[in-house]
Amino acid sequence: MRVISSPIQDVEVGNIADSSLEKILESYSDRGIIVIVDQNTHDLCLEFLITTFPQLKKSEIILLPVGEENKVMEVCMQVWNAFSEYGFGRRDLVLNLGGGVVTDTGGFLASLYKRGMDFIHIPTSLLGMIDASIGGKNGIDLNQYKNQLGTISAPKRVFVDPVFMGTLPEAEFYNGYAEMLKYAFIKDKHLFNEIKGFSKEKDFSNIDVIVKCIQIKVDIVDGDLYEKAERKLLNFGHTVGHAIEGYFLESVPISHGHAVALGMCAEAYLSMDKVGLSKKEYKQIEEVLTRVYPFIKFTDEDIKAIIKLMYNDKKNESGKIYSVLLHGIGSSTFHNELLESEIGKALLHISMLSDIYN
Repeated sequence: MRVISSPIQDVEVGNIADSSLEKILESYSDRGIIVIVDQNTHDLCLEFLITTFPQLKKSEIILLPVGEENKVMEVCMQVWNAFSEYGFGRRDLVLNLGGGVVTDTGGFLASLYKRGMDFIHIPTSLLGMIDASIGGKNGIDLNQYKNQLGTISAPKRVFVDPVFMGTLPEAEFYNGYAEMLKYAFIKDKHLFNEIKGFSKEKDFSNIDVIVKCIQIKVDIVDGDLYEKAERKLLNFGHTVGHAIEGYFLESVPISHGHAVALGMCAEAYLSMDKVGLSKKEYKQIEEVLTRVYPFIKFTDEDIKAIIKLMYNDKKNESGKIYSVLLHGIGSSTFHNELLESEIGKALLHISMLSDIYN
């Protein structure tokens, strides 16, 4: 096992059977354990986990509906009522087995119920392993607005085992790949050169790369847990991307990674004029993103609606939209104001790329 330790949370990467999870579960032998899953991880991952850790045979299983559109308060209320009916208390343990929606929602549920229960994340998607389960953020959506309700409360431990990636459809690798690229864009040009050609499952399940991505996030979060400064860098691509994701949520939903990829391309495009990203490096970013992700042709109506959604972004101040931009690949800056005209120009550029590459 590789252990990434920090004052906020510890992450164990490797064969989960060799991890400290068994010892942790033994410490809860006289208490209740709740395992939160969605239909996918119930069918594909739960049996493996219970076989590996028989202590979980007596646990209560909570099944969440699949999908970002179900990361909402109505679902949480149903689960909290179940917690209450089962008689769970603050000394019991919640174990979240799933991708980003499960870890986001499960952490939110545990951190608020009776003012906080212990919880553990076992992410099963690439996105969950390198991003959603790391850093102590838990949250749900409010209408079309991403992660508007949430807490900052770290799990007792995170266990990352690439074996679970064998359960994923190909699209899920690319969902997480966007966050992998984000780390490279904001902090590590060498990582970008290492991963820019990734295309196969064995690429995405590379433990060395997974550890590098986790370490980048852990190092940033350790210095800025409550996102007052440097942690904002982790939102590169998300100012535009979250608005795109929210806009399509109620019509034809697109994945978080797909939306963030479009957002990163738009924000990189703006970086050329605003903070000096070279055209050469912008083209490198554009090439890797258009190779992997379908680009969308936005109508004028789409663009107006997406910009309107951006006014609810958590990084905004005094009614102004702020974003992370790139000086270069591996060098980034936060707190850059974006004007509506600039955002519109960037989204029109995305539309133009859809004509070229799709």
